[in-house]
Parts: sequence; C-alpha cells; structure tokens
Amino acid sequence: MQQTEQSQPATPVAPHYFTVQQFTAKHPAFPLGTLRHQIFYENTNGLKASGAIIRNGRRVLIREDRYFAWLEAQNQGGE
Repeated sequence: MQQTEQSQPATPVAPHYFTVQQFTAKHPAFPLGTLRHQIFYENTNGLKASGAIIRNGRRVLIREDRYFAWLEAQNQGGE
C-alpha cells in the first residue's frame, strides 16, 4: 500500500502591530512627532488607505509591513 503525504496548509504569519511608542522604540529613525504628524494627516497622505493604521478604541496601532510599504510608495513618487 502506498502512503501519500498530505501537505498541511501553511500557517499564516500574524502581522506585527505596534503602538506609536513601541514603533519609535524599535525604529529610532522615526521620531514620535513624525509618526503623530503622519497619523494626524492619515486621510490626506494615504496612510489610512494603505491599511497601516489600525484603531482599537483610543489606541492607535501601526502595522509594520504596511507602514514600510506605504513609505516605499511615497518614495517612488519622487523618482
């Protein structure tokens, strides 16, 4: 009798969310004031549309991968 291997579906990797303070601690190149400014203007600068900002009650969370994708897209406009 021949055994067949059943492939298990890959477990999805949970996205990394950080508070603004945690994000600045992990990435010191982005000061607290800069992030707060970007979040304040999230509707006009495209940050909200990118899905990088999540609000949970009063807490603002930054999804790291989408934030950096948004940042790269901002840089593409200058080339």
